[in-house]
Amino acid sequence: MFFEWVFKFEDVFKESIFEYEKNAMGASGAFALERGGIVSNELGTVLQLFMRSLETGSVYALAALGIIVIYRTSNLMHFAQGSLGMFNTFVVTYVFLSFRLPLWASTLCGIAAAIGMGFLVDFLIIRHTKKVSPLAKQIITLGLIMVFLGLAPMLFGVDPLSLPRFLQSGDFNFGIASISHNAVLNISLGLVLMGILFYVLQKTKMGLAVRTTASNEPVARLMGVPTRRVTLAAWALAGVLGCLSGVMIAPTTTVTTSLMDAVQVNALFGCVLGGFQTFYGPVLGAYIIGVGRNFLVYYVSSIWGEQIMYLLILIFLIFRPNGLIGKKFVKKV
Repeated sequence: MFFEWVFKFEDVFKESIFEYEKNAMGASGAFALERGGIVSNELGTVLQLFMRSLETGSVYALAALGIIVIYRTSNLMHFAQGSLGMFNTFVVTYVFLSFRLPLWASTLCGIAAAIGMGFLVDFLIIRHTKKVSPLAKQIITLGLIMVFLGLAPMLFGVDPLSLPRFLQSGDFNFGIASISHNAVLNISLGLVLMGILFYVLQKTKMGLAVRTTASNEPVARLMGVPTRRVTLAAWALAGVLGCLSGVMIAPTTTVTTSLMDAVQVNALFGCVLGGFQTFYGPVLGAYIIGVGRNFLVYYVSSIWGEQIMYLLILIFLIFRPNGLIGKKFVKKV
C-alpha cells in the first residue's frame, strides 16, 4: 500500500512539473516540448530526402548536359540521349558479367563504346543532314531511339540484367540522417565532371571553339573554327555522359531497354526549365527537378507527385517561357 502511494505521488508530481513548464514557456514552448522529437525526426527526413535528391539530380544533370551540348553544337534536340545511354550501359553490364572485369574497368569499356558510338552517329548520320530541315533532324533522333531499342535485345538478350554499385556498403551518418558511400561517390562524380566541363568550355581553346560553334555555326566555320571536329567531339561527349548516368542509375533498378526512360524525360524537362541559351542552365534545372520530384512524391503524393512537378514546370514556363537562365532571342536586321 505504501509503495502504491509513492508511485501515485511520483506520477502526480511529474504531471505538475510538466504543467508548470508549459505555463512558464507559454503555448509555443509547450508545443515545442511535446513535439520536439517529431520535429527532430522531420528535420532528419528532410535532410535525408535532400541528400538523396542530389544523387538523383546528378544523374539528370549529366543527361541534360549531353542534350544541351548536342543542341548547342548541332542545332537539334537529342531525343535519343536516353536510348544511347541505355545501350552503353548494356555494354558495361555485359562486359562486367561476361568477362568478370572490375566495375571500373567495365565502365571504361562502356565509355570507349560510347565514344565510338558518338563518332558513328555524327559521321554517318548527322554530318549528312546539313541541308535537312530542323524538323527532319528531330525525327532522325527519334529514329535513333528505335535503332538502339532494336539493337540492345538483339546483342544482349531480352532478360533483365543487374549491375552493382561501385561501393557496396558503408554510410556517412550525420546524426539525424545518413547517406551511403556510393551516393556520395555519385554526387561527387557528377559535380567534378560538370566542373571540369564548364572549366574547359570557359577557359580553353577547345571550349572557345565549342562556344563559337554554338553561337553561330556558319560564321564559326568561316572564321576557321573546325566545326566538324567540334560536333564530332560533342556527340562523343554526349555518349559518355549518357553512359555514366546509366551506370549511376542502374543499381537502383535492372538494366532493361526502359532503363533511361525517366532519365531522358526529366533531363529534357531540366533543359526546358533551365533554358537552352546556356550550358549551365539545364544542369541547374535538372537538380531542381531531382529535388522537387522526391519531395513532392514523399510529402504530396507517391502516385501523382511527379506529374504535379511537371504541371508546376509548365505553369512556370507560362510566365517565363525561356526558362530560368534563358534570355529572349532578338534578331537584328
